[in-house]
Amino acid sequence: MSCKSLFLAAALIVGAAPAAAVAQASDPAAAQIDAFDNALIQVMKQGKSLGVEGRYRQLEPAIERTFDLATMTRFAVGPKWTTISPADQAALVKAFTRLSVASYAKNFDSYDGEKFVLNPVVQSRGPDKLVQTQLISPHDKTHDFAYRMRLATDGRWKIIDVYSDSISELATRRSDFASTLNSGGAPALVQKIDALADKQMK
Repeated sequence: MSCKSLFLAAALIVGAAPAAAVAQASDPAAAQIDAFDNALIQVMKQGKSLGVEGRYRQLEPAIERTFDLATMTRFAVGPKWTTISPADQAALVKAFTRLSVASYAKNFDSYDGEKFVLNPVVQSRGPDKLVQTQLISPHDKTHDFAYRMRLATDGRWKIIDVYSDSISELATRRSDFASTLNSGGAPALVQKIDALADKQMK
């Protein structure tokens, strides 16, 4: 299972400030992550037979249900988001959504006895919650994931950032997107994100 390269390097560390424990495993934010972890394991178990396209189709509804992809896109784009037209914003969200699903479809590709262990303690981060889980492999090191979650307009707790082994996905994405956005604007960034998704789907 090749999840080591899920995110590129960035320096935003989980747990830099103390936080109060606010709930146990029955917390609705933790329940969302538990369901998502289970969906990943099920896809991994069928990974080789499904292929990357099949894994994409299986994971797409789980990711759209669990992630606030519009908010994540806005954070990844940064301050220039407010200067982008609504049509280009929609195109960016669509491209970012495809890249997000493609990344999971690429990296969670097979099963060899891995399991997720959910930390039952949910921490507060202002209006957000931090849910932590570990992916334990019998033949590889343990991977730590932390999900920053926020209550969405549909009443569900949804992921707004993912930390893989203490690295923030959105910090990485923003750094990666900045030069393209500055030089070519939103259309160029859409092309870049689409190209990244195409690469994941090969």
